[in-house]
Amino acid sequence: MKDDLFPDGKTDEALRTIGEVCRALDLKPHVLRYWEQQFPELQPLKRSGGRRYYRPEDVRLLKRIDDLLNRQGYTIRGARVALSLARKTAAGAAESTGPARTHAAAEPPLSPAPFDTQQLAERLRQIRNTLAAALTR
Repeated sequence: MKDDLFPDGKTDEALRTIGEVCRALDLKPHVLRYWEQQFPELQPLKRSGGRRYYRPEDVRLLKRIDDLLNRQGYTIRGARVALSLARKTAAGAAESTGPARTHAAAEPPLSPAPFDTQQLAERLRQIRNTLAAALTR
C-alpha cells in the first residue's frame, strides 16, 4: 500500500525526520515532541544530537493521535484511553487466533466487543453536552 503522505520517492518503510512528518501531517515539531511525552507508545528512534527518526508505525500512530485529538475532539486523556482500548482489542483478537485449546471442556475465550471510535466519540460528546447543560443551570 503506497502512502500518499510522503510524495518524495522514498520507500514506504523509510525513516522520516521530524520535519518530514510535520509537513505531511501539518503539525508543529513541538506538538510531536509533546505527544511523545503524553503517549508512551510513541517512541521514535533518536540518533546523535537527539535527532528523531519516525518509523512507519510511528507515523501511523501520529495520524491516529491527530485524528482523535484534532478531528474527533478527544482530550489527551481520552485519546490515551481510546488507544489503550484499541490495543487491548487487537491483542484479544491476536490471542483468539492463537493455538487451539487442549482441553475440550474448557470455555471458549471471550472475544472483545467491537470497538467503534466514532460511536464512542459521539457518546462522549453527548455526556459532555449533558454535563455542560447541568453546570449552566
